[in-house]
Amino acid sequence: MIRIRLNGLGGGREVGLLHTDVWRWNGTGWQGLNEQQADFTRGEEEYSVSIPAEPGLYRVDYSLKPWDTVSLLDVEDEADLRATALHPAPFKLKDGMRWGYINDEGKTVIEPRFEYAEEFQENGLAIVQINGHSSLIDSNGREKVKPVYLFIAPFSEGRAVVSDDKGYFLIDEAGKALTSKRYDYLNSLQEGRALYYTGSDDGKAQYGYLDRQGQEVIPAAYEDAGDFMDGTALVKVAASEFALIDPEGRVQHAYPYPYVGSRGDGMLAYQAAENGKYGYLRMDGTVAIQPQFTSALPFIEGRAVINMAENYNNAYGLIDKQGRVVIPAQYYDVQQLGEGRVALGNPLFPEQPYRGSSYVIADAETGRILNTHPLLGVNNYSKGLASVYDAMETYFIDKSGARASQPPVLPGSGALSFSGHLIRADVDQRTSYYNRVGKQVWRQNVVIPLKSPFSVIEKKYKPHHNYLVYYPVVEGIFSSEISKQVNDKLRQLSLAENAGGGSGSEEFSYTGDFNVSFFRKHLLVMELSGYNFPFGAAHGMPSRIYVHINLRNGKFYNLSDLFKPGSKYVEKLSEIVGKQIANDPQYSYVFPGEYKGISANQPFYVDEAALYLYFAPYEIGPYAAGFPTFRIPYAEIMGLISTEGEFWQSFH
Repeated sequence: MIRIRLNGLGGGREVGLLHTDVWRWNGTGWQGLNEQQADFTRGEEEYSVSIPAEPGLYRVDYSLKPWDTVSLLDVEDEADLRATALHPAPFKLKDGMRWGYINDEGKTVIEPRFEYAEEFQENGLAIVQINGHSSLIDSNGREKVKPVYLFIAPFSEGRAVVSDDKGYFLIDEAGKALTSKRYDYLNSLQEGRALYYTGSDDGKAQYGYLDRQGQEVIPAAYEDAGDFMDGTALVKVAASEFALIDPEGRVQHAYPYPYVGSRGDGMLAYQAAENGKYGYLRMDGTVAIQPQFTSALPFIEGRAVINMAENYNNAYGLIDKQGRVVIPAQYYDVQQLGEGRVALGNPLFPEQPYRGSSYVIADAETGRILNTHPLLGVNNYSKGLASVYDAMETYFIDKSGARASQPPVLPGSGALSFSGHLIRADVDQRTSYYNRVGKQVWRQNVVIPLKSPFSVIEKKYKPHHNYLVYYPVVEGIFSSEISKQVNDKLRQLSLAENAGGGSGSEEFSYTGDFNVSFFRKHLLVMELSGYNFPFGAAHGMPSRIYVHINLRNGKFYNLSDLFKPGSKYVEKLSEIVGKQIANDPQYSYVFPGEYKGISANQPFYVDEAALYLYFAPYEIGPYAAGFPTFRIPYAEIMGLISTEGEFWQSFH
């Protein structure tokens, strides 16, 4: 395929949605070819279409759909938004996925160089991932804290929790460590206190609190504890002994019950007897609602979600602070969304409730159902709007439960959220940004340029909401026959054809994606990843395939193609991997005696410096270890490599 640029369509101004179709003259009439993807235009970009690399007469039809005129969202605190804002944005590049930052106009202002990037915080710092470690940058992209931490939590009250291989501790906004030692775990600062726990000699965790200077102001003397809220914290002193303490550790109220918890709105869930029913206490310890529920969630806005079903089944409803029923306990799921609204859910398939629920919106004060349109996903309300999705689209609803006038409305499943002056859309595992009138200002790229004439185009396959695959199409291969063979195989390997094409009644969900991991000379290496989740299982099973394609002749290489014919590469590589398992502490998770060497067709990938061999989850290690991977520098095996062979020469 060849990409042809369409110049001058925007005329230097924003015009809207560009849609193109390509036709070819077959001697008697125009034959429609592959439908092109619609592009949101901004007038300054270059737009293009793809045509076959074959002689012929072609025609390109295009249409420009203007933006609909819509009203701006009435935002009460609009004046509090920053005049300029930066927004994290993912880019697919020829060396994999990288995150950078865009401004309100969709222009890249911090180049994509991070493995992941989060929103900027009020202090002007953002958490990013670099080489598997967390770092802090400012709005100019400068590192304020080096990427030396395994984890950095968002700042709270001028402090952030971080961790390294020794444990958790607090830092200030300059990155200075405040705690003199590491903790087994540490919560973010709340009302001047940070909850920590540390293991004791008898193996039990003990909880205490730090102040914002990192000093232990309340010793680790509790069996369990929660964050401070409204000047107090709930702690477990001993068996059947709970208490409410102040910031100095002084007891305000004591609760002699087997369980006290789920604190909220001045109420505490409790059990009067071990493994008994749940009720609610007032903060002073008096009984507000007698035990009668099989589970009791925290009160929010004067109401709480409770469960009346026995034997770990679901029959959820809503009560007020007097214990009166607001919504009968007959739903599989009840979610409090804030602003006086709740979502009521029942299974899509009653005999298989683990396959998900369908939700309607109700008034939390009266219990009246406001909108019965089936929703598959709901989020909390903010400023009168909540992001939802149904079987077809993602959009906002208002407090009536109906579709709001606030755009955008996007095909697919996901969530919309406000990011400064923009609306961020994370739909069908792709990110885009819109302004408040619904005009798209940025979207994740679907073209990955390599080196002229080669590029990789992202295509989407989604026959129903439980099956989603993004698969690659390689463009620029000179021979149309080779191009078709390569792209047909990529589509097949990506499970993007004759798979998941049913009505959605399959017993699993599947997502697939790809990344370019390496490109040099005329060797293209791509990772094809997938995740199959059988409904009702504890977890799904990930998959990973690396393909190595010669873009000149279309050949897909195997591991054996890298080595000299007759060489004992299997034995040598098996020995190297075995030594790494035995001597490198990072492989301590490998099951003893499970590794027995590699196979001749061992899964692998290459880059400019090394060969990588990997195993599937559970193959030699636990599921949590993912894909155990072993790096072997070429210098260590150069005597075995066929340096005159086609595979090696394709990237040297």
